[in-house]
Amino acid sequence: MAKILIADDSDAIRLVLKDILQIGEHEIVGEAIDGAEAVELFNSLNPDILLLDLAMPKKDGLTVLNEIIPHNPKAKVILITASDDQKIISSCMNAGAMSYISKPFDFNKVLQSINDVLGK
Repeated sequence: MAKILIADDSDAIRLVLKDILQIGEHEIVGEAIDGAEAVELFNSLNPDILLLDLAMPKKDGLTVLNEIIPHNPKAKVILITASDDQKIISSCMNAGAMSYISKPFDFNKVLQSINDVLGK
């Protein structure tokens, strides 16, 4: 079981992810609705994994990564994206994201990505 912070501005996406994570027996330690809140909650909650939406208000996923990773290089971040823009995804992976999952979600791929990042 991992402690997971969900950062996505969509209520519906957060709800779907919470359902998937609960079935996978993971603990949701917090939810952020924008990038600024994601950075704040990440620093205060110290989750095992951050599920980070690429497109959010205030700070996008790449900006969040650029703020978190220099202070916590071992942070485990999984990018959430509806975009198939490989340039943006590559930039996020280079900035420290360990994996990414695409919307709409495949239940098994979400849980497998978490297990992969956890080294299971």
